[in-house]
Amino acid sequence: MAEEGSKKLWGGRFSEETDLLAETFNNSLDFDKRLWREDLDGSRAHVRMLAKQGILAENEVRDILGGLDRIETEIETGKFPWRPEYEDVHMNIEARLTELVGEVGGKLHTARSRNDQVATDLRLWLRRALTDALEAQHELAQTLVAEAERHLEPPLIMPGYTHLQRAQPVLLSHWFMAYYEMLSRDTTRVLDALFRMDESPLGSAALAGTSFPIDRHFVAAQLGFLGPTRNSIDAVASRDFVLEVLGAVAIGQLTLSRMAEELVLYSSFEFGFVTLPDGFATGSSIMPQKKNPDIPELIRAKTGRTTGALITMFTVVKGLPLAYNKDLQEDKEPVFDALDTYTSSLRLMKAMLPELEWHPEVMRRAAAGGFALATDLADYLARKGLPFRQAHAVVGRIVRRLQEEGRDLSDLSLEELRSFDSLFDQDALDLLSVSGSVASRNVYGGTSPEQVRARIAEAWEELEEDGS
Repeated sequence: MAEEGSKKLWGGRFSEETDLLAETFNNSLDFDKRLWREDLDGSRAHVRMLAKQGILAENEVRDILGGLDRIETEIETGKFPWRPEYEDVHMNIEARLTELVGEVGGKLHTARSRNDQVATDLRLWLRRALTDALEAQHELAQTLVAEAERHLEPPLIMPGYTHLQRAQPVLLSHWFMAYYEMLSRDTTRVLDALFRMDESPLGSAALAGTSFPIDRHFVAAQLGFLGPTRNSIDAVASRDFVLEVLGAVAIGQLTLSRMAEELVLYSSFEFGFVTLPDGFATGSSIMPQKKNPDIPELIRAKTGRTTGALITMFTVVKGLPLAYNKDLQEDKEPVFDALDTYTSSLRLMKAMLPELEWHPEVMRRAAAGGFALATDLADYLARKGLPFRQAHAVVGRIVRRLQEEGRDLSDLSLEELRSFDSLFDQDALDLLSVSGSVASRNVYGGTSPEQVRARIAEAWEELEEDGS
């Protein structure tokens, strides 16, 4: 039976049912029609070049450009007849063009292939999508700096953590600025990706270029690229620009995920540092006391989508022989989804941060607890001349004693301190406050109000320069 079935399937021709399955499997229209605007832009630049080079007559170019304009209007008004039998956005537009202007529409494809056409369209789409992402990054960066500035006077103090254990007091403003620094690097990665993809593949044709006397530099300039790609095989076969974009997006989403995770933690009953705005949280369907941090949780979870998109493209490209292969059709869905996910996450975070309700007293108590000021005492002894390792040991003994007695560092008297080491003096007691601890970190990049205020001023200058 298996052999007979194989003959039916492979006996020179697929069955009708199998033909339909293969046709559906091969069809990319459902997702690549997002490239329609870029496809029209590329086609206009291409046909203008064909006119400039004398390959098409003026009347032919006029008819084709007029037809492309009509197609744009149809798509924008929802009247364009998308047809699955034409497989993709490129063939749909070309077929409709021929319907509108006659056989001359078929001349649009002179001296190009779908291979260089789709590579160009994708770069054009990414350029637009990344510009949107950069705008969203810039707006979130402004929000982070504004929030840092807002909570600096009076300074809100919170515990800083390592290993999710209370470590040392820091300013909430310093926490905001930490994410500003991370976002700034995310922005430079997007800019780097934009720079390296700023070349036009159009004119590379299927893989070897074309015998028509085209002007690729003219087309590149028309489309706003720095220039044309320098190797026709590479131009249609490579998707490293997609990998780089997805890498930048995946890292950027990780930044948002880490911030979202902290907001999830800090808004829990156990921490109680912050209350999320109602618009970014939901109640439980059965537990009336709960307020679930849905939006931060979803931003955190969507990191799986952006990371998955990157892994998908690594897997698609790995081992592909030159030049174009149908595998590369799989580049669009992950990159579309990743950019949509990242840009919407940036905008949601930007909208949410100013609406957060921080609880200063809860954070301050937490910053003072858990022996978070122990390092300050060790540093004090080291400044008095005791080797730091010995100072560390002395303070370790103090902490162990207080743990046994159920007390905290703020409960210590000068007499008790001196019983552990005679180097302690009256000024050591000044360190047993979170304000004193924070103020003492007055080193470049530190958490003191002076340093954070200076960094905020620099950040505003950076943002003004970036936005100009």
